[in-house]
Amino acid sequence: MIHRSVLRDRCVALLTPSIEKSADPIVVDATLGMGGHSEALLESFANLRIVGLDRDKEALAIASHRLERWSDRIDVVHAVYDQIPEVLSELGINGVDGILFDLGVSSLQLDELERGFSYAHSAPLDMRMDKSAGLTAADVLETYEKSQLIRILKVYGEEKFANRIAENIIKARAVGGLKSTTDLAELVKASIPAPARRIGGNPAKRTFQAIRIEVNQELEILQRALPKALNAIKVGGRVVVMSFQSLEDRIVKEVFQEASESKSPRELPIEIESLKAKFELVFRGSEKASAKEIEENSRAQSVRLRAIERVAS
Repeated sequence: MIHRSVLRDRCVALLTPSIEKSADPIVVDATLGMGGHSEALLESFANLRIVGLDRDKEALAIASHRLERWSDRIDVVHAVYDQIPEVLSELGINGVDGILFDLGVSSLQLDELERGFSYAHSAPLDMRMDKSAGLTAADVLETYEKSQLIRILKVYGEEKFANRIAENIIKARAVGGLKSTTDLAELVKASIPAPARRIGGNPAKRTFQAIRIEVNQELEILQRALPKALNAIKVGGRVVVMSFQSLEDRIVKEVFQEASESKSPRELPIEIESLKAKFELVFRGSEKASAKEIEENSRAQSVRLRAIERVAS
């Protein structure tokens, strides 16, 4: 299964200066997926070593097959990206020249209907990125208290009708009415007033996003992972992150801003050398995909790209 990687060429271009500075460059593909970005990097740089991480064993199997011709230059590891330090330590690597994050649900997970990520088809309520571990969506819907459900829907889904949806989830599960993704999608639709259903796409989108984020602990893991990634980067190395929803992008923006700001007191006439920022933003703000790429690959529509470079040890 070959898919089109979002912003593939732009990500390669952003990592190129860091790779070319190093005699033996190493890049961590923190979200290997089906291997599209790693393939482009390995094709572009004959001396590059990749460490590819993913929590999804099916994705790792597909990527390993796709990247088989470079098997001597890639380490494929079943791990979540907040485990970057442990993975690098296990491989005897002290620092890397680049780290790439492609956040959110993957094309593979969306396309495999039985994984339960899609609200358009009937499937079990699973939504786990790693099918070998953790709570399922069904566990969340069947066991969480109403207040917990409301918090998840409000915070992770930015859902205005969280109270009503949570109330209806409690009612439905009491009579065994939540067995599939379509059951949940219909419940959400029935919970939202008709005028509100007519705008903003499928009304179930926000609820599915919220539950998926909770099931996979996506935001908590990202909060832990980014500082670890920055710490693993050598001077001259870069961290490049693609986000596909505002909650992720906000975390990336805040971490990058904090890392790129001097800690010298503003009232001082000179900057204290030891308090200078160790990182610089590669460009201000975030980049979007071009209209051409969005036309060719609809998944690129919501992407926000940010990059930061280490400038001091």
